[in-house]
Amino acid sequence: MRIIDVIDHTNVLDDELVYREPQDGSGDFRFGSQLIVGESQSAVFVRAGQALDAFGTGRHTLSVANLPILAGLIGLATSGRTPFTADVYFVNTKDLPQVGWGTSKPIYLNVSTGLGILLLRTHGVMELRITDPMRFLKQYGIGKPSTRLKDIKERLQTILLGEINRILLNSGAQTLVDANRVLEEIEGAALVTLNEKFEALGLEIKAFEANPFDTVTVPIEELRDIVPLDTWMNVLERSKRLDIGMAAAQNQGVGGGLASAGVGLGVGQGLGAALNPQGQNPEMQAMQQQMMMMQQMMMQQMMQNQPGGAQAAAPAAASGAAPANPQTREEVQALIDSLDAKLATGELSEATYQRLVAKWEERLKGMQ
Repeated sequence: MRIIDVIDHTNVLDDELVYREPQDGSGDFRFGSQLIVGESQSAVFVRAGQALDAFGTGRHTLSVANLPILAGLIGLATSGRTPFTADVYFVNTKDLPQVGWGTSKPIYLNVSTGLGILLLRTHGVMELRITDPMRFLKQYGIGKPSTRLKDIKERLQTILLGEINRILLNSGAQTLVDANRVLEEIEGAALVTLNEKFEALGLEIKAFEANPFDTVTVPIEELRDIVPLDTWMNVLERSKRLDIGMAAAQNQGVGGGLASAGVGLGVGQGLGAALNPQGQNPEMQAMQQQMMMMQQMMMQQMMQNQPGGAQAAAPAAASGAAPANPQTREEVQALIDSLDAKLATGELSEATYQRLVAKWEERLKGMQ
C-alpha cells in the first residue's frame, strides 16, 4: 500500500482536459492529506466509478467536513485515519483557444431550383472551456488516465456542424449568399443557440469563427451518405429528368426538338441554378444560353418542316392553341394567354413569365 499525502497535478498539457491521479490503479489516501488545486483547475474524487466531492482552486486538507459524501461511503473507522481507496481527477477549466473545426463531409441545404440541393463546406476555429467539471467528467473522463482534446474533438464537431445545419435548414436560405449571411449571424448573436447543445456536455463556446461557405459537388452515389434517404431519392429523380432533357437537346429530329423545347429547357435552367446559384461559373452560363438558342432553332425548323409551313399555324390559332412562332396579332395574343396559364400551373417561374410577356407584348405593339 502506497499512501499519498500530497495530491496535485502541475504539468498540465495545452490540450489536456482531464488527468487522473494516480495514473495507474487507484490511490490510497487518508484524512489529513493535502490536496493542491491549481489555477483553472477543479479536482473531483471518484470512488467505484462514481463522481463524489469536488474542490476548486487552492490548498485543501482532506477531512470529513470537506469530503462528506466520500466519508459517508467509507465510514469513520479509527477516527478517519484509516487509508481509503479513491481516484482524484483534475479537470482543466482554462480557455482553449484556436480549436480547429471543419466539414469532414458537406453540409446540405434544400433549395427549390435545379437538383433541389446545395452542398456546402467551411472550416474555422472556436474557443472552448469546461464550465461544469463534474458534468464533463462524468461523460468523458471517468475510467481513463487522461482525456485530451483530440479524444472528443470528433464528437464536438459533430454537434457543432449538426447545429449549424439545423439553423441553416430553418433559416429558409436558398443560395450561397443566403447561407453565408446565416453563418455571419451564427458567429455573432447566435452563439447562445450553439451553447444550448454544448451546455449538456459541461462546455461553453466562448468564441466562434468560420470562413465563408463554398460549394462542392459529389457523385450521386456518395450523396446518399450525406443527406436523408427521401432527399437523395428526390435528387435522383431530378437527375434522371435532367438526363432525358440533355439527351433530347442533342437529338436533331422533330421529336428531339419537341422534347428539347418542353423538358430540356426547364431542366437545363434548373441545373444551372443548382450548380451555380450565384452565377460564379461562366462556362455553365454559356452552356445554358447555347441550349436555349439551339432549342429555339429546333422549334423554328420543326415549324418550317411541317406541311404548309407558317400557314399551318392559322388553324392552331383558330382552335385556341398558341403557335410556337406567331405571325399575326391573334397568334401573339394566344401565346401570351398560354403564358398566363403556364404561370398559374407552375410551369414557368415569375421571372421567366415577366421576360416572355414583355417580349411578346413589345411584338404586339409593333403590329399595330
